[in-house]
Amino acid sequence: MAITNGVPAGEITGVTWLKARASVGAGECIEVAKLREGGVAMRNSRHPDGPALIFTEAEVRAFLDGAKGSEFDHLAA
Repeated sequence: MAITNGVPAGEITGVTWLKARASVGAGECIEVAKLREGGVAMRNSRHPDGPALIFTEAEVRAFLDGAKGSEFDHLAA
């Protein structure tokens, strides 16, 4: 089964969802899971069965590079 954008995150089985250690546990987390088929799924921890976004590993690397370079800091200001 191919996993596509928008699939209910609860239907993605056999993965381990991870969140940042900086999360304070009040439900404001983004969780990610490495997919067996390749790529990464992302979900909102407040809606764990809501839709998942699916990204390629290259897309995740590009985003992480930008985050490490403070390109998105203004979004949380």
